[in-house]
Amino acid sequence: MLNKILVIDDEEHLCWALEKGLRQEGYQVITATRGKEGLELIQKETPSLVLLDLKMPEMDGLEVLVKARELFPKLLVIMITAHGSIDTAIEAMKLGAIDYISKPFDLNELKIVVRQALMVSRLREEVVFLRSELNKKHGRILGNSPAIQEVNNLIERVADSNATVMITGESGTGKEVTALSIHNLSYRREKSYVPINCAALPETLLESELFGHEKGAFTGAVSRKLGRFELADKGTIFLDEVTEMPLSMQVKLLRVLQERQFERVGGTESIKVDVRVIAATNRDPMDCIKRGTFREDLYYRLNVLPIHIPPLRERSEDISLLTMHFMQKFNPSQEQMISPEALTLLMNYEWPGNIRELQNVIERSVILSQGQEIKVQHLPKEIQKVENKKSDADQGLILNFPDKGISFDEVERELILKALEKSRGNQTKAAQLLGLTRSALLYRAQKYQVKL
Repeated sequence: MLNKILVIDDEEHLCWALEKGLRQEGYQVITATRGKEGLELIQKETPSLVLLDLKMPEMDGLEVLVKARELFPKLLVIMITAHGSIDTAIEAMKLGAIDYISKPFDLNELKIVVRQALMVSRLREEVVFLRSELNKKHGRILGNSPAIQEVNNLIERVADSNATVMITGESGTGKEVTALSIHNLSYRREKSYVPINCAALPETLLESELFGHEKGAFTGAVSRKLGRFELADKGTIFLDEVTEMPLSMQVKLLRVLQERQFERVGGTESIKVDVRVIAATNRDPMDCIKRGTFREDLYYRLNVLPIHIPPLRERSEDISLLTMHFMQKFNPSQEQMISPEALTLLMNYEWPGNIRELQNVIERSVILSQGQEIKVQHLPKEIQKVENKKSDADQGLILNFPDKGISFDEVERELILKALEKSRGNQTKAAQLLGLTRSALLYRAQKYQVKL
């Protein structure tokens, strides 16, 4: 798409010369000889850049600049100023112009200024896009299974809410990753994300960690300390293993959730905070309530937006994708390979430690394989002994890989081809078989040059 440049100058011959010179550079150029006319063209044509004369009758350049920036705050404007009005040009830059050039000027000099301005703008747009993509990447749990797709959809829907979230799931399923994903996708992402493990501290220390303490509040309190809630103000606090919190602390937490204020240990001043609370547990909260170890009123206060993370054994279709991810993480300098036999064993293993266990296994295997192909002998003994529990139909997809091993790209391309074959070329059906949206399927097909 050609960059469109608008020239606003009351000198018609200058407009003609700039139009001719800039068209030779491949730009689309439109001109106006009056400020009001220029503003109308800005609204109608939405140019990439405006060359604006400072001195014009009826409406001068500064007035046009202010009105144009009100309409389009990111509009690129370069001022054209006569000799002796540099101070006014600097004032224009304070109002939002990105640069200025003084008359008389060399056309080649102007072309350089225009080229640099457009290049800087393009780079800024790319940075914004990459940051957005990075947030999306950190805002999604890795996996294509329907269960994880549902979790990711929930994360996106609840991210910008202020309501508390309760994440449940076995140890190692990725509850903290889920909490961080919610924070990274929320409007609070520029503020603090403060985690605390409620099971790791005794009651006396937990209260101080959560709410802080004043100097002299207890033996060893030699100075004031800010608690996690105070540190997380305007951001997010993550209460991991919240069902392990002592009952007396649960009462105090409930008050903070209700009133959004607390006192430091040993203090009398009420401190108000604006904090998004995310809690997690690897236990069944209802079972804890029945046993009397967890308050029912606190549970319902935390469980406004519940998210359950399924164990890895219930989404075994994600194991190959996670395996490739961890292989790349622990050996980024080269493309790591894994034998079909080793991958089959990983797919058949029950994974009591879930994703955390898989990550540890892959890290160990990468070290033992010394950067070469991961084979069965590089896996832990308990995984090597796993019986083949998959049906022949399930194995077919895995056993058709090349003898030399596989790469993640090969896995995805093969899955796309098989899904298209099974769906007889129906793209929507193929996407459903893969647990993808149709647009995601089209993107991957284009990436791997699969003809649809």
